[in-house]
Amino acid sequence: MQEFADRIYTLDDLREFVHQTLCEKENLLADEFQLSEMKLMRRSRDCGLQFSIHGPRSVRLGAIWASDHNQLYFYDASGNRFAKIRLSNRLLPTADAA
Repeated sequence: MQEFADRIYTLDDLREFVHQTLCEKENLLADEFQLSEMKLMRRSRDCGLQFSIHGPRSVRLGAIWASDHNQLYFYDASGNRFAKIRLSNRLLPTADAA
C-alpha cells in the first residue's frame, strides 16, 4: 500500500487512492460506489479532508487525510482503523476540494 501512496502528487491522486483502497477493503466495485468528501476545518483553516463511501446494506467506509501531518487514516465498516499511511509528497491543503 505504501508504494502506491508514494505516487500521490495531487488531490485527484489522493481521491483515487482513497477510493480504490476503501473499495478493495470491502470488495466493492469502484465504479458502482461514489466517494464523497468533506473539508475539515480547525480554527477557520482547512486541515484536511474526510472521505466516505456508502456501500450496500448501510456499509460505510471512511478515510481522513490530516494535511498538517500529511497522513491518511482508513476506517472499516465497523469504525475500526485498518491503516495509517504517511504520504511522501506534501499536498496543498484543500484549496480545490468540494
